[in-house]
Amino acid sequence: MLMKDKVVIISGIGPGLGVELALLAAREGAEAVVLAARTASKLSDAAAQIAGLGLGTRTLEVPTDIAKPEDCRNLIEKSVAAFGRIDALVNSAYIPGKFGSWEKWDFDDWRKTLDVNLFGSLTLSREAAKVMKDQPARGAIVMVNSMVTKQVISAQAGYATSKGALATATTAMAQELAPLGIRVNSCFMGWMWGANVKGFVEGMAAKSGVDPSVVKKGFEKNIPLGEMPTDKECAKGCLFLVSDYAKVITGASLDINGGEYMPVG
Repeated sequence: MLMKDKVVIISGIGPGLGVELALLAAREGAEAVVLAARTASKLSDAAAQIAGLGLGTRTLEVPTDIAKPEDCRNLIEKSVAAFGRIDALVNSAYIPGKFGSWEKWDFDDWRKTLDVNLFGSLTLSREAAKVMKDQPARGAIVMVNSMVTKQVISAQAGYATSKGALATATTAMAQELAPLGIRVNSCFMGWMWGANVKGFVEGMAAKSGVDPSVVKKGFEKNIPLGEMPTDKECAKGCLFLVSDYAKVITGASLDINGGEYMPVG
């Protein structure tokens, strides 16, 4: 079991990847799952779903805005107070920012996006590392990144910039924390079929007057494996990176996109 007896913090709990990460951590034997997001009702829903698995997984709900350093500290402090340690942190929290062409780029919005996707993820990771470095088993951190940093979509420039900066900072953090026994990796997601993308596809279909399956297949034609990965399948790659199966892996970038992006070399 990937997460056997581990205490796992997952930020960005919501109807997509976040809740799938939490449920998978429980199914994979986690002793406890700490749930973090800005919306308390999402945390309660995720906790109820975990309880419904009947596995006895302990949960802790901590409303958290990772853009606020005090919230990050509070999340880590409450996690340690409840469970005594932190074995894994999955940084899934993000905001997409506004979409638009270069003439409409809103740099104030870019700053807000950077505050969450870059500085928020780094702040939470640093607070977790302060605890992990003094633990016998240390710990592991994974950043949920995006394929948009590698195949940039100009309309998503603000989001892509925030994630590109996060990728660079993650490499630096992996180098810094490796001597302390803390691993830091990234997973780069492509299209993920779940509540969020389903809503986007349905919106595009309604505007075009076609069935949602037509829009979905339009995206899937660029995916060599032939179908859009689900949130649930993508969660497995993230948890692998914080599991003991990846014990000698740090500073790595794992592409989880059905083959839509294949780096050379």
